[in-house]
Amino acid sequence: MKKLFVGSLPTTTTEESLQALFSQFGTVHSINLVKDLFSGGCKGFGFLEMEGHEARAAIAGLDGKSFEGHNLKVKFEEERGKGHKGRRR
Repeated sequence: MKKLFVGSLPTTTTEESLQALFSQFGTVHSINLVKDLFSGGCKGFGFLEMEGHEARAAIAGLDGKSFEGHNLKVKFEEERGKGHKGRRR
């Protein structure tokens, strides 16, 4: 199973619309659409899980493509290493 990062999503994106978009490349096992706490709208990015070969096909087919007027960014999620310090307080 591979986790994908999907960026540059419009605020109107729903889990259903993302499912429909990615399901043309294979089975989507999970979707985590990051939403604004107050408005409930999409914050512009999310994550989803697909099998490896299906995930590669989705990246090849959707990265840079237009979705509701936005050019998508689709790539494998990058693991954060030990060196990541996060936000300073």
